[in-house]
Order: sequence, then structure tokens, then C-alpha cells
Amino acid sequence: MKKLLLLTLLCIFAFGTKAQNTQYNKALADSLGADEYGMKMYVLVILKTGENKTPDKTTIDSLFKGHMANIGRLAANGKLVVAGPMGKNDKNYRGIFIFNAKTVEEAKHLVATDPAVNSKLLDAEFYPWYGSAALPVYLETHKRIEKNSH
Repeated sequence: MKKLLLLTLLCIFAFGTKAQNTQYNKALADSLGADEYGMKMYVLVILKTGENKTPDKTTIDSLFKGHMANIGRLAANGKLVVAGPMGKNDKNYRGIFIFNAKTVEEAKHLVATDPAVNSKLLDAEFYPWYGSAALPVYLETHKRIEKNSH
């Protein structure tokens, strides 16, 4: 009976404790602002079709060219870590941004630099979002797999 109790206690101790990640890099985690789970807060922006329904293709093309340039600038500055269009849907969602921003207010200032949003071709909804602190470093890998740059 003592052996069974000892074995049970050993199993509880062995499986009940958290294993330390042997690949953990404290300097990297700290540089990315990671918490103990390797996560941090961001701001998620959902871009929707705005109220501006102009049929002028030249104006639309110009505003979206500015939109893409702004995305590139914000990504180069480390503020925009994810951006991309959404597939067709019944909610008029057009795309997302994930900003490396501490507050929704900061993200709103960053989105205010987007000509497609300023012209109301796109509208933006803002949400605090908790995700991997490694998001900002995936862009370096993306550069190595992107065949054609924009």
C-alpha cells in the first residue's frame, strides 16, 4: 500500500508541475514585450466598406494606392504587424490590421493616416486583441518567401 501511495504521489508531482521550455529565450521575450505565455496585447482593426460609394475609378485607384503605401510605411515602422484582405462575406468586412500598439487610441491615430479610411471608402472597428508576441518578427520571414514585392 505504501508503494502505491508513493507511486501516486510521484505521478502527481511529475505530471502536476509545469515543464520549463528549454528553448525559452528571455532576451528575445523581453525585447518583444512577451508575458510568461509568450503573448501580448495588440489592437485588431476590422476594415469594412465605408459610406463613400463613389463610382470614380481614378479616385478609388488613387486612394487604394495611398492605402497600400500607408500599410508599407506602418509595417516598416514596426507598428503594423499583420494586414490583409478578407474574402467575400455578408458583413462587408474588407480586411484586417493588427497593430503593435498599446491602446486603441494609439491605433486610431495610426489608422487616421490611411487615405482610404479618411475618404470613407473604408471604415474601421477597433478591438484589443491578445496574441503571440512573436508577430512582429514574422515579417522578416515573409520577405524571404515573397516572390514579388508590391
